[in-house]
Amino acid sequence: MMEELQMTHSQKRYLMAYVTRGDALPLQRFPPSSQQPVPVPHAAACQPGRLPARPLLRPAKVCQAGDAYTREKFKPQPTRDLEKEKRRLQKILALGKDEVEDKVEQVFVRKKEEEIAEPDRFEELRNEIQERREFLAEMEALGQGKKYQGIVLTEISQKLHEMEIIDKKRSEEMRNIMTKAFPIGNKSNL
Repeated sequence: MMEELQMTHSQKRYLMAYVTRGDALPLQRFPPSSQQPVPVPHAAACQPGRLPARPLLRPAKVCQAGDAYTREKFKPQPTRDLEKEKRRLQKILALGKDEVEDKVEQVFVRKKEEEIAEPDRFEELRNEIQERREFLAEMEALGQGKKYQGIVLTEISQKLHEMEIIDKKRSEEMRNIMTKAFPIGNKSNL
């Protein structure tokens, strides 16, 4: 900014002396270069009413004179809806229980239902095999079938193996259920 004002070297020094002392800049135009007083930074810093350019600690009187010790008055605001709290307490007195407890029970019941409604792994495997067959058919149509054929067929065989294991478990469970429901007794009972 000083370069834009086209000031003389002595005028720049005059302004820089104000800046280093931490004083406000003068309001009037610069005096002609012959009338400029040479500022003495040490004498100005020792004046009683002024602060040094870089104060380390401020006197207590200066702090108290400013707004450092004034506080805003505390204005408490409600942190919860008092009407809602009144209705909740009325329900507790009338019904004997809190509606929050009911919500917890409902969530617990929903979680149990979700666990029971677990999708069948056998059907998932069947869908995955079908997706892989469709993918392989698309790649063969594009001329990339040989590139993906080994990978896809390996994945399909793994899925089929897993389906066989599930099928054996189900067959064993059915056999156990059937033997418990229709026990084959001794021939002596006949």
